[in-house]
Amino acid sequence: MSDKDDDNADIWTDFTHSVNLTPTSLEKWLSTDESRSVGQKAGGEAIGHRSGRHILSILEKKKSELTEADYEHMRTVLGYIKRHSAQRPSGDVSDTPWRYSLMNWGHDPLKR
Repeated sequence: MSDKDDDNADIWTDFTHSVNLTPTSLEKWLSTDESRSVGQKAGGEAIGHRSGRHILSILEKKKSELTEADYEHMRTVLGYIKRHSAQRPSGDVSDTPWRYSLMNWGHDPLKR
């Protein structure tokens, strides 16, 4: 196994632990007004919302079907989840843009 294969295996493991929304839950979430209400817009669609659609495509693939572009996106997702999670606001975050943003990236901070 090459170093790149080892790295991709680690990325896959971290990604599947960090992205805690099922494909069905993520797809349903991305169709909501709340999902579309947050994030930095780029060409009409928020970056996180577009990312959520890419995450869905990754989750629907077999591991053997993943491309280098998929692994690169998984790295981006992991970085975003880590950075954004560190900015957790105080108090109840149930209905906050902070949580909605993370959910667009496949991670619900209230889900265990």
